[in-house]
Amino acid sequence: MSFAEDLERLEEIVRRLEGDQLPLEEALGIYEEGVIIARKCFSFLEDARRRIEILSDLSASKGEATQGED
Repeated sequence: MSFAEDLERLEEIVRRLEGDQLPLEEALGIYEEGVIIARKCFSFLEDARRRIEILSDLSASKGEATQGED
């Protein structure tokens, strides 16, 4: 699933856990699925943050090198 699909599924899980009167076993299964998806989303966001930091550092380094050429 894509990140957007994972978020949509998490929202669905929250709605079900908040609204439905689910049997305990079903609620635990859905909760477990939510935790797995949440971890996947968190990992995706952490990777994106690292990539942005690397790109920002590269841009800053290039900008400093360009300024030195003036």
